[in-house]
Amino acid sequence: MRGGPAALLVLEDGSVFRGTAFGATGEGFGEAVFNTGMSGYQEVLTDPSYAGQVVAMTAPEQGNYGTNAQDAESGRVHVSGFVVREVARRASSWRATGSLADELARARVVGVEGVDTRRLTLRLRDRGAMRCGLSTVDLDAGSLLERVRSHPAMEGADLAKDVSTQAPYPASDLTGPATPELGTVYRVAAYDFGLKRNILRRLAAAGIEATVVPATTPAAEVRSGGFDGVFLSNGPGDPAATTYGIAACRDLIGTLPVFGICLGHQLLGLALGGRTYKLPFGHRGANQPVKDLRTGRVEVTSHNHGFAVDPSGWASVANVAETAFGRAELSHWNLNDGTLEGLRCLDVQAISVQYHPEAAPGPHDARYLFDEFRALMAAA
Repeated sequence: MRGGPAALLVLEDGSVFRGTAFGATGEGFGEAVFNTGMSGYQEVLTDPSYAGQVVAMTAPEQGNYGTNAQDAESGRVHVSGFVVREVARRASSWRATGSLADELARARVVGVEGVDTRRLTLRLRDRGAMRCGLSTVDLDAGSLLERVRSHPAMEGADLAKDVSTQAPYPASDLTGPATPELGTVYRVAAYDFGLKRNILRRLAAAGIEATVVPATTPAAEVRSGGFDGVFLSNGPGDPAATTYGIAACRDLIGTLPVFGICLGHQLLGLALGGRTYKLPFGHRGANQPVKDLRTGRVEVTSHNHGFAVDPSGWASVANVAETAFGRAELSHWNLNDGTLEGLRCLDVQAISVQYHPEAAPGPHDARYLFDEFRALMAAA
């Protein structure tokens, strides 16, 4: 532990962790979660799905390779706080243009190092993700705990509209033009519930030209826009509270091909008449094994979610559910805990996965899903 200002982290169950601050000083409140990735801290910091969360990294050292503009998944840091065992002060990479500490300082987000992150992770695994607060200002554990317990919980939180774009824009502004090498370039409306930039890159690489639209965009506006398909992005908060997203998805199913990732998968499940539920501590990392039942292939996948679709929300036989829009194959399953990871509608053109096929960070095993989305539009 180095000589920064003293910092205090308190969980809502009364657990206390002390360390020193790096990045900004001040306070941060949110849901305490952990990420098991060995690298990818900049993508984690800038992933809008982490809005309202304090993230602890299980790998003991962070910041080794610095930060750069290319690895950011959005235009700013979204985490409410960042907790590590040790932070590297000097970046060792030819790509680095800044340090992890500098990134947090610019964003006015408190980082805490010197924390026993193994103890913290075990507490969250045993008792579940929970509210927390970290502070360099209030170092009295009792006082901080009282404020933590008054902070809103993640269940019932509608956060997508807070991180969404406020106006439509062409994805090509960020990615360049979609590749024409695959033939027809398809046009899609990409709902921004907390959209990661690498999703737009993978869409462009699959010959798909995306127009990013605000989270609250009515379905009628999309239907009249001349699009070939609809993409539902990842994002933060409770999917059941994202009522505008559920309504838009319900109105679009059967009119245009739909592809959802993460929160988009949950919104599709809810629009099909299913249910969602909160996982005890969620999936956050780059090494979750997921089996595609259609091929029997096991993919190593990148995840960031605290909610999941409840497969018992539908009557099903042999992994085919009867939904509000016909049959849907319960197509992908997590081999660690049996969580439903994918849906393939059989009577309408819609697919979704709970995990992140675009990775960033993570493996590339599931990139084929962007080609499946393209094939849906080609068949429409």
